[in-house]
Amino acid sequence: MSELENARPLGADPSPQPRTFDFFETLLVALITYAVFLFAAQLTIMLSLPAFMNGLSSEQVDILWKQPVRQGAAVIFATPAAIAVLWVAIRRMGREFTEYLALNWPSRDDIVVVLGIMTIFLTVEAFVTIKLGITRPQTNSDFVVGGAKGLIIFAVIICVAAPVLEEFVFRGFMFRGWSQSFLGPIGAIVLTSALWAMLHSQYGWYERSWIFVEGLVLGYFRLRSNSTWLTVVAHSAMNMAILFLGGPYV
Repeated sequence: MSELENARPLGADPSPQPRTFDFFETLLVALITYAVFLFAAQLTIMLSLPAFMNGLSSEQVDILWKQPVRQGAAVIFATPAAIAVLWVAIRRMGREFTEYLALNWPSRDDIVVVLGIMTIFLTVEAFVTIKLGITRPQTNSDFVVGGAKGLIIFAVIICVAAPVLEEFVFRGFMFRGWSQSFLGPIGAIVLTSALWAMLHSQYGWYERSWIFVEGLVLGYFRLRSNSTWLTVVAHSAMNMAILFLGGPYV
């Protein structure tokens, strides 16, 4: 073979192009992220329990375990650990963390439009729920808010920690990988929304069906704007409104 045949085209970049995680790699990293989150949360709770707990009854231990300060601290400390897993995985692929997760700050107009749409969505959801005679979310959650300190911690969890972590994982990381797989963008939106709804196992099927639809709306925002921060803002605003109005948090 001649040197001319081996020559690269003028202007071609000889360095290998960074690739995107495929369908199964994306799923594996997401599962590892979830496992690390659970482990870090459980470890935080265990380290916060008093050393004399071995002498307590099972009921007393259960009360300590479910205290909102401990559970809240567990979620808050476990969130950075889970995000660190995504950062390591993305950097090992040779990609930039902010680029891969589409952490582009949205425009003011996008934020206004999104907040308006989410307001309409919550209004429709409340109207349908009232018409069906369902007055409060069917939840089996054992988190007890309890007092001003518990309320503040609870607000931080549902308005900051949960939106950031869940949007980074679902609309950021998983959407990136799955939208470029055989699923395509629409399939990625549907599958991430379904898994996101199933993750909220503390609710009944009615609440999870609404969470699935909310996931479709957030996925559309992510696709249209190429901004995961926009879905974080929408997710946080939605939970903030529900904090005052009552309903299933997402």
